Amino acid sequence: SNNNPYASFGATLARDEEQNLWSTPHDVTHTEADDDRVLYNMIVVRNQLDKDSEGWQKLNYDIYTLRQTRKEVRSRWKHILEDLGFQKEADSLLSVTKLSIISDSQNMSKARDILLKLSEETNIFPTSWELSERYLFVVDRLIALDAADEFFKMASAVYPKRPGADEGPRPLQS
Repeated sequence: SNNNPYASFGATLARDEEQNLWSTPHDVTHTEADDDRVLYNMIVVRNQLDKDSEGWQKLNYDIYTLRQTRKEVRSRWKHILEDLGFQKEADSLLSVTKLSIISDSQNMSKARDILLKLSEETNIFPTSWELSERYLFVVDRLIALDAADEFFKMASAVYPKRPGADEGPRPLQS
């Protein structure tokens, strides 16, 4: 009831963080894709538990781990896009909202094939990662820019598939 405009600032940030499934402020796309719904449901269940309970702690850890994994995957994609010369465009290429569309329906099967190939032949996605519809849109954009094959080659070089290798990028050799 005081007139301090910053009194609820912390509460607002906490509320935004709960809705911020992709760790992007004010992401309006949360709960639109299957993997978003999984995370959202984990948050809902966790919030119904006592904060001191073992179940709450386990769910909180799982939510944190999933968010960190998503950040890491996005970072890997951004790294490759920047190496391909898309420094200024990387964030917009990776930005997918519920308003995003596939640029050409004929690209859909090619985009799926490339995404599957990326998951099977590189470590750009962690081993436990379930393919996200979000990256289908990104691959579609790369196809439209005629950069999908170069992206795959770079991903293969920087994140080669090695047994037990989820630790990060391999330095490029000149």
